[in-house]
Amino acid sequence: MGAVTYPHEKVVRFVDFNFVPVQIETSNKALMDQFKVNWTPTIIVLDADGNEVHRVVGFLPPEEFVPTFMVAKGKWYFNAEQHPEAQGMFDEALREYPASAAAAEGVFFLGVSRYKMSHDPKPLRAAYETLTAKFPGSEWAKRAAPYRLIPE
Repeated sequence: MGAVTYPHEKVVRFVDFNFVPVQIETSNKALMDQFKVNWTPTIIVLDADGNEVHRVVGFLPPEEFVPTFMVAKGKWYFNAEQHPEAQGMFDEALREYPASAAAAEGVFFLGVSRYKMSHDPKPLRAAYETLTAKFPGSEWAKRAAPYRLIPE
């Protein structure tokens, strides 16, 4: 990723604006063990307390890196109960990268975040419907399957 993805202009701008990147050398066994890194590249997003928010194992091309980590940042906001910010990040990722590999996860968490803010289950049902229509074979459509029981 160091030759293709990390130097890409959009990736550089996105990371600089949104994250504090730290690269761990594979020879640092203590940190590799602490963060349970068994394969490279592994990218982990941590919150301020060092809790893992999101993990990606394997190569990401530049066009998938930004939407993947937009969703990761949305999950950070979600976990911090900052739902307007989470929804903004998920919405932006879905608007700018609707066909990305991260889009289904963004749809799922957008629905859950809307539910958590409103306590109205309709956003869960809407997320299920979007997932089954646009990403029917995804793990996120399967996770949302119980939401089909929510009345319209």
